[in-house]
Amino acid sequence: MPRPGRERLGRAFCELIERYPAHRLPQTGGVSATVVVTMTLDSLLGKLEQAALLDTGERISPGVARRLACEAGIIPAVLSGSSAVLDLGRARRFHTKAQRIAIALRDKGCTEPGCDWPPEMCHTHHEPPFSRGGPTDVDHGRLLCPQHHTRYHRRT
Repeated sequence: MPRPGRERLGRAFCELIERYPAHRLPQTGGVSATVVVTMTLDSLLGKLEQAALLDTGERISPGVARRLACEAGIIPAVLSGSSAVLDLGRARRFHTKAQRIAIALRDKGCTEPGCDWPPEMCHTHHEPPFSRGGPTDVDHGRLLCPQHHTRYHRRT
């Protein structure tokens, strides 16, 4: 029996990625694997054909964005959608998934100068630290890679 070719294996892998149960995905910084696509509602619905923007900065076509949205939950980044609480004061120590996504969209990675770590590999840090009264909200949160996060806490 012949073995499947590279293209067939690639298509099978894509199918696995699209069908894998989201609740079984690993968590990174409190957020499961999430792709945030920023586009207008008209473009998503096919009324306009303008490029969409991934949280990595890569541009994709509206058709690709619609295909991704077909099998995934949609996180509204700019227009429409229901609101999520982004300010929890001191009622909660760790940032929520909605807060982390908002911070990642804003910071686009580790906020230390010269560091190029992407958002999905960073920790969400309180500024000022939670131990010193820092609130758990988007305005006082920032992304730091594990190395810079450790350095920050060693010097404070």
